[in-house]
Parts: sequence; structure tokens; C-alpha cells
Amino acid sequence: MDRETRATAEQHFQAAGAGIRGGGLAPVGVAFIREPCAFSYADFVTGFLLPNLPCVFSSAFTASWGCRRRWVTPAGKPDFEYLLRKYGDVVVPVANCGIQEYNSNPKEHMPLQDYIAYWQEYIQRGGSSPRGCLYLKDWHLCRSPFHADIFRSYSWSVNICGRKKWLLFPPGQEEALRDNHGTLPYDVTSSTLMDTHLHPTHLPSSPALEVVQEAGEMLFVPSGWHHQVHNLDDTISINHNWVNGCNLANMWHFLQQELQAVQREVGQWKDSMPDWHHHCQVIMRSCSGINFEEFYHFLKVIAERRLLVLGQGEQGELGPSAGLGLGLQQAAFDIGRLAEVLASVVEHPDFQRVDTSMFSPQPWELLRQLEDALVATRAL
Repeated sequence: MDRETRATAEQHFQAAGAGIRGGGLAPVGVAFIREPCAFSYADFVTGFLLPNLPCVFSSAFTASWGCRRRWVTPAGKPDFEYLLRKYGDVVVPVANCGIQEYNSNPKEHMPLQDYIAYWQEYIQRGGSSPRGCLYLKDWHLCRSPFHADIFRSYSWSVNICGRKKWLLFPPGQEEALRDNHGTLPYDVTSSTLMDTHLHPTHLPSSPALEVVQEAGEMLFVPSGWHHQVHNLDDTISINHNWVNGCNLANMWHFLQQELQAVQREVGQWKDSMPDWHHHCQVIMRSCSGINFEEFYHFLKVIAERRLLVLGQGEQGELGPSAGLGLGLQQAAFDIGRLAEVLASVVEHPDFQRVDTSMFSPQPWELLRQLEDALVATRAL
């Protein structure tokens, strides 16, 4: 709730996506997908997931969502009465947008009913409050279990009501926004970016890609796209963060960068601190939510699911009830990406320091299973 495979599969996806059906070009230059019946998951993979491009899905894709009816008044505004009845006692995280700590805002927790009281006062005062601008952010109303199969799920941000303006920067373009300490700006629209002493690499000729997202619309934000969001109205949105076969390598790269950053920060204690490498993993987990050990277990869960799909396919057991979408091609593609990343993981010196004695299967054994599966897919 905001105020803000390898070749086999790749050939399949390329063949499936010669043209994006059901799509047009929005004025801002981002593909706009109008009709759900004319757009398949294969179209999405080919046109946007593999090339890592943003797109907007029309409100027709979310028309059947119950929250678009129950959480919103006939006038298109947040239905505070319903939300209070249903979730009023739930404790939610609220950020104070008036205070900046590094590149984020400090958070407090409060019952939703208290936040809604603040929000209503903010509206009545014409967009101001003695408490400043408070922003309900990262409320995990429905948190999926860790083992959930998120490799084939859509990734999105949906406006249940209200409008947002997004500023999107393709991967790499955010480097021109960094200051002389290598830090990204808190606000990409700030005039301080024009200070060449603070931002020596800033290029005014590289503007952000701007998208205005209307109520009910779903925006796909690709992996690695730096972005900033402005709420144009009183807005409720639902967001789904994601990892899949297309951006798995990006996640592994990110985790390596995070660990390197931690190791630099505590480098002075490397020789004096017992189990220094282990402590670096602990610190990284506290900052990023995951460490190398947990990343392996994440890979293992998804790998076992994809190997099961391939096994069912080889035995002719895949049926419509399996709910597996693209089936063998998708599984083979994911297994190819999993094998590439896992091969890098098992060779990483810091992963080799992780105690894997109780892991089942052992990392090298799982890698062999994936590689054997890849060989088998070529005969499919």
C-alpha cells in the first residue's frame, strides 16, 4: 500500500516470439499489452524476460482481482472502511519520507488503523501533515513460503487504485548517476546531479524512461533497471519481487558484490577475528536477507522441481493438470541457467569455506545431475 536450457529452449523462445501479439507501443516508448487472450507466457518470455525489457499490461489483466473491487470505492479511491474492518489491527511498516538515512528512510511499525487515520488527515489537510509524509511500504500481506516455485511467475507492480510515475534506467545507465563516492542518489530528479564535483560521471543527455502507470495496470520492471517512483494520487499497489532463470545470474552477481562490500568494511579485522569469513556471511545475510549457504539451498529447491518436470516429460507423464506452463522447454531453459550459476557457486572460494558436510545432495552432485539433464534435453 503506497503513497508511491540452453540452446533447445532458447531456440524455442526465439521462434515463439518473432512478434509480440496483442501489443502496441505506448507514447512513452514502453510496450503496452492490451489483451490477455492475445498474449501468452511464451510471448512474455521472448519479448521481455529474455531481452530484459519493461512493459505495461493493461488493467484487463487484473480485472478479476478481488482487491480491485473490495479495496477501492466506486470513485476509484482507497476504501478505508473496508481496509479498517479487514486489516485494521495488523501492524504494518511505515517509512518517514521526510528523513533520509543514507539512501533510504527510517521505518516504524504501527497498526494499520493508525496509519489510515494519518492518511485521512493528510488528505483533509490538502496533502500535508505535522507528522510529515509517511509511506506504508513493504507490507508482506501474503508472504510466499521460501520453497515456492517462483521461477515461472510473472513479476510485477500493480496499481490497485491511483496512478504512479516511474523513472526507469536501463542496466548500466545508473552508473552515470553515482556521486564521487560511488553512491546512487536518493532522488534522481535532484538538482545536485548537475554538480560536476559531486557527480563527475552524470550525463544530462541520458534521461530516464518515464512511464505513467494507471489504476489496474501492471508494470514489469526488468532485472537490474534502476528506478524511482512518484505517486500521483492516493495509491494502493501490490508488488512482487522475483528471481527466475533469466535473472538468476544477476542475483548471484549481486550476492558476490554484497559479500565483497562486507569484506571491505570489516577487512581490518580479518587476521584478528576468529571465523572472519563466517562472520562476513552473517553480516551479508543481515543486509541482503540471504547468504551463500541459503542461496545454494534456493538453487537446490528449484533444481529439484525442474528435474522432476524433465523426468515426467521423458516418461510421458506431463498432463494438463501439472500446471507447468511451457513444460519441458521452460524446465530445460531453467536447468541450463541453474547449471551455469551453480558451477560458478561451487568454484567460488568463499562458498568452498561453507560447511556443506550435511548438504544433500552435495553441491557437486547436484551440478552433475543438472549437467546430465542438459545432455538428455538435446534428445527431446
